[in-house]
Parts: sequence; C-alpha cells; structure tokens
Amino acid sequence: MLDRRKMLAAGAGVAALGFAPGAIAQTMAEMQDGQLIKILNRQFDHELQLHPERATVLGLDKGANAKLRSKLDDYSLEGAETERNNSIENMNALKLFNRDLLSNTYAVSYDSALFRLELAQDADERFKYGGVGGHMAPYVLSQLNGAYYSVPDFLANNHKIENREDVDTYLQRLKGFAVALDQQTTYFNHDVGMGVTPPDFILAETIGNLKKLAGASASSSLLVRSVADRAKAKGLGDPEGQAAQIFSGEVVPALGRQIAALQAVQPHAVHDAGCWRLPDGDNYYDEALLSATTLKVTSDEIHTIGLKQVGDLQQALEPLLKAQGLTTGTVGERIAHLSADPKSVYPNTEAGREQLIAYLNSIVANIMPKLSRAFSTVPSAKLEIRRVPAYIEAGAPLGYYSAAPLDGSRPGIYFINLQDTANWPKWGLPTLTYHEGIPGHHFQRSYAHAEKDLPDFRKSASYPVYNEGWALYAEQLAGEMGLYPDDPDGRLGRIGMYQSLLFRACRLVVDSGVHFKRWSREQGIAYLVDNCGRTKGAATNEVERYAAWPGQACSYKIGHSVITAMRDKAQKDLGNGFDLKGFHDAVLKGGALPLSLLEKQVDAWVKRRGLGGA
Repeated sequence: MLDRRKMLAAGAGVAALGFAPGAIAQTMAEMQDGQLIKILNRQFDHELQLHPERATVLGLDKGANAKLRSKLDDYSLEGAETERNNSIENMNALKLFNRDLLSNTYAVSYDSALFRLELAQDADERFKYGGVGGHMAPYVLSQLNGAYYSVPDFLANNHKIENREDVDTYLQRLKGFAVALDQQTTYFNHDVGMGVTPPDFILAETIGNLKKLAGASASSSLLVRSVADRAKAKGLGDPEGQAAQIFSGEVVPALGRQIAALQAVQPHAVHDAGCWRLPDGDNYYDEALLSATTLKVTSDEIHTIGLKQVGDLQQALEPLLKAQGLTTGTVGERIAHLSADPKSVYPNTEAGREQLIAYLNSIVANIMPKLSRAFSTVPSAKLEIRRVPAYIEAGAPLGYYSAAPLDGSRPGIYFINLQDTANWPKWGLPTLTYHEGIPGHHFQRSYAHAEKDLPDFRKSASYPVYNEGWALYAEQLAGEMGLYPDDPDGRLGRIGMYQSLLFRACRLVVDSGVHFKRWSREQGIAYLVDNCGRTKGAATNEVERYAAWPGQACSYKIGHSVITAMRDKAQKDLGNGFDLKGFHDAVLKGGALPLSLLEKQVDAWVKRRGLGGA
C-alpha cells in the first residue's frame, strides 16, 4: 500500500512544478487506482488457484493457469479452512488500503470486493458446517449440492476437448472426481458429528441421484461418453477404455462409499425442513438472507413483504383469469386448471421434449430483433438451450443458466428440467425463457462480459439478488416491450408473466415460513399449490430446494422489487429526461453488485442525466 504522507509530499512536488490542484488529485487517484487493481487482480488470481473449476468455467485456465486444467476444486475440510483463511487475509489487505483516494469508478470495485469478503468472513467464522465463502448451504451433500452433482456436468459442458492434452487432463480430472467424492464424504460425516444431518427427504433424493450416477454402465455413463465421443469426433484416439476403467475402478467405489455414509444416517434423520433445528439455526437463516439479498432484512419482514405481494399479484391476475372464463375458485385453482389443459402441455415423451425445446428456441429468435428498443448495446454471445442431465433432474431446479466463459469459447447454456413436461404449460415458457435467457441471465452476463474496461473479477462477480432480481425484472420488461401480443396466446402469456411474479412472491412466504416460522415441508408445498397454481410435483421440488438453499429463493422478488423501485424513482426525478436504455446501462455495465452499490450507480447516472450527461 502507498504511504499517504509520501503521496501528499509527492503531490506538493507536482504542485511546485505548476500543476493545478485538480490535476494533483487526479494523479493521486490514478496511482491509488492502479495499486487497487493490482491487489484485486492478485486476489482474484489466487482464488482461481483455489478453484480450478471456476478458472475453466471462466475460460481462464490458460497461460500461467494452464496447470489448472487437470485439477478439480478441493472438497476437503482442509480446503474449506484454506478458503476461510484466504478470505480473512484478503479482507485485511483491503482494510489497510486507503479508499478515500480512489476515483469513483475504482471505489465501486473496492466496496464490492470488501462487501463480499466481509460477508464470507462473518459466515465462515460463525458457522463451521456447510458451504464456505458466503455460500449458505448447510448440507455439503444434498439433491443440489456436492461434487457428485456438479462435477459430471462440469466435465461434460465446461472441460473442452480440442486436443490430446485436453483428453489427458479430462482423465486426470476424472481420477480427481473419485478423490473429491471421498473428501466430501469425510466432510459430510464431520458435519453430522456437529448435529447437521439433512432431513429425510433430502437424504432420499440425494441417495437416489447417487445411485443413478453409480448404476450406469461404464459404456453409457456421462462421465465416459463425454470424453470418448468428443475425442473420437476430433480424431484424438479412443480414450473410452481408460475412462471406463477409472469410472468402474475408482469413481463407482467412491460413489458407493458416499451412498453408504448417507444411508448410515437415514434412520436418525428427521422430517423437519427448516434450518432452525441446526446449530445456531435461527442466526444461520439471518445470515443466509443477508447473503442472498445483500440487505439487513429480518425473517419477519421477508414474510410480511411476501404476503403483501402475493395479495397484490393475485388481484392483478383476477381480470386476466376472468377473461379466460375462469371466474370461480382460488387464483391457484384457476391457474392449475389452465396448466392441466392438454392443449397447453407438451407430451411427456422424447418427441414432446424436442418440440418444447424447439419452441424455446423460437422464442429467443423472436426477441432478438426487438432488443434495440430497450438497450443501447446488444451482446453477440450465443445461447444454447439444453435439458437438465437425467441423472440429477429429480432434484435439480426446474430451470437454470450456465454463463459463457469470459473468452467466449462456448455459448451460455439455459438448462430446463424436463423430467415431467406437465410442469411447463406452453403459456409459461416465454416468461421462463426471458428469465433464463434473453433479456435475463444470458443477456445480463453477456453485457458485463462485453465491457472492455471492466476487470475480470467484476465481470465474473455474482450476487443472487442482482442476478435473479434482474432476470425477474427482464420478465416484466418483456411484457413492456410488447412480447405478449393481444391474441389468445399473448393473453395467456401475460398470465404466465404474472404467475411467475406471484410464484416468486410466494417464495418469500414459503422460504421464511419453513426456516423462520417452522412450517413443515407439506405446509410449504400446499401454500405453493393453493396460491400460485404450481403442480404438486413442481411445488415439492421447490420446497425441497429451499430446505437445501436457505434464503436463496428470496433473492428473486427482493431484487426485482428494488430494481423496479430504482427505475420508478429515476423516472420521477428525471421526468421527460428519463431514458430507459440509459437506465439499463447504469444497471448492467458495472456487472453484479450488492443492492446498496447498485443504487449508488443508478443515482449517479440520474445526477449526470439531470445535468445533461449520458
């Protein structure tokens, strides 16, 4: 760090040479900005060394980082402790830095980095179980967490096969997968010893997923086929035999040991879904809400906000449902009636699933020419739509997005869970696509990636409340852009849009209900079915997700509400001077930020705009 007295002395010398005070301040800020970027780049690179999988996902496993291509993350207890210590060291280094001398642009980078590190350090210090680094997942193994869940998908979709070295590093990572499984089995047993055992339904789901992965024949396993098929297509030989041997001889036994560890605790597992029953569980949920929303909002406030928004959105749906001739029953019952109409559901067959994905691609093709209505820049990054892999679809989210790497070497991927097509009535699919794809997650991440002046650690930053808040705002924006025309399909599409908003408001109620008010799993399922018309299968998937990821489900509607409120305030302050494209630039160009920092960015844009700036 630069000594402030030396900088002031240097400034005096510059002034003696005839530079104006403003030039002195600018020179000092540039010096301090440069020092900050060096520190943050160094911290970012060190984090990549701790997370080789992230380096590959971001397309940064090259050059000096090429050695990371053969490695997986460290899933051990020791690895978690290393990450905790790294967060503390990074945070302390930033706290020694003189923020006051930074320019406004670099002060945002400083504040964002410090916010993330303080959040991680606080959680890691208080809770010695579950995820680390601010990742508030109490169970290291669940239907949504664990190397078994993420690594096969990572190897298939992120590990490139372009040359023989890529094949070799894939096989090394496949061997490392067996090690990672055993590391997490040890971690799981450690947490069980602390009184952190997943509820019975999570254990059953997780064991089922593990058995699917372990039960595949070597020749049909995703882990083997992924490398064998791609290598053959590139003329790189036939590694199937090597991959099959590693799978059968090392991976399957490790999966068996993990299954045995989960089965051993099944007889003692309880059915309670909330984290309130865990060590310091009420405070764990408070921390999870802070991590998810970046706001100090209480569990009770979340519940109250949710109930109010559920009521408001149900009222907004009334005239739309009545226009469809649905005049009796609760809003949930009437939406469920629409969902069950055979004309609205694709057949639950392979052919039906192919038709559904073709329809999603047509939605993307339709929106692309219209984006210039609302955005000054339209990123060119490609988007692919794929099914959630079969071996995890039973517990996986119904839809999610995997960002393209920073180097653009593969497209972004929008995954949709097609275990049961009944979960996806046709009139709800446009909204899902606007959320996961364009102008939602894919557009938002691509927008940040395309910013040349934004450093990599900002481009790759992630805050659930920003990411999910933007994606939910994107659903609303699609309606404002006229993407639900006034024809029968368009009117049903508007019902889909409002149901999606209602569903996220219901999440506020159910997530806080389960973890704060001690609702049962069944109470949560019933609330979703009764109030937003989700099928029982989809509602079950959701509530079990909330049990594994406390607080995360609250990020969507809180983020949407705050971004919408920012826009309303900007419109009021600027009047006829308000520019929607400029507002979107202010929200998107800085990458993901905590809401307090995003609000400052938007306020600064409003001030510049009011003074006649862009």
